[in-house]
Amino acid sequence: MPNERLRAALLQRGMTIAALAEEIDVDPKTVERWITQGRTPYRRHRYAVASRLGLEETYLWPEALSKEQVTQVSDSEIITVYPHRWATPRDAWGRLFTDAQHEIGILVYSGMFLAEDTGVQRTLADKAKAGVRVRVLLGDPDAPQVAERGTDEGIGEAMAAKIRNVLVIYKPLTKLDNVEIRLHATVLYNSIFYADDQMFVNTHVYGVPASNAPFWHLRKIPGGEIVTTYLESFERVWEGAKPLHPGD
Repeated sequence: MPNERLRAALLQRGMTIAALAEEIDVDPKTVERWITQGRTPYRRHRYAVASRLGLEETYLWPEALSKEQVTQVSDSEIITVYPHRWATPRDAWGRLFTDAQHEIGILVYSGMFLAEDTGVQRTLADKAKAGVRVRVLLGDPDAPQVAERGTDEGIGEAMAAKIRNVLVIYKPLTKLDNVEIRLHATVLYNSIFYADDQMFVNTHVYGVPASNAPFWHLRKIPGGEIVTTYLESFERVWEGAKPLHPGD
């Protein structure tokens, strides 16, 4: 059965079979058999193709990895689990954003602790000026979901007030190219912070402030599914969020 996903990926990127074959050092006829006959490449070649095309290995070859292998790889995506966000070393935040080469994403309700960090703000601005795409999702201060979270944490209307303060802090960033800020009205089960293949996940626990909730440090590995799941969640929130314009 032909591999239409691989064929489509090449077409979408304007890449020929010969070009891909040259990049991963295989015969063009081999790549052609992967597409037309649905042959499954060796693991090293699957990894090379997936990395070159910016896609998941399991997307291009769904049957290539067993459930046990997917579980093992996914487990390897977990670098560290902290009992609380406040227990995360401060320099870990700096490294997360400083190392970004392509994209930075932040999904929070307010993320006040991050907005008040002048070092982080400087890094986000520098990265945007260097061509890194920076996307920030903040809670809509008028949304009922934000009000409910404020009640859950025992701070009431202070949650919406914190978001409005953060919007003021982020105003200089909104004037930069490559920076996009949107307001969302979703029930936020986790706050997400990612830069390229690294990610922090701040879990949300009912009645517990986010700073005191468990915190995960993850790194995306081809074939793993934990980071991919959170990235897909980020994209769904992004698609339904309201763009914030520089003059807002």
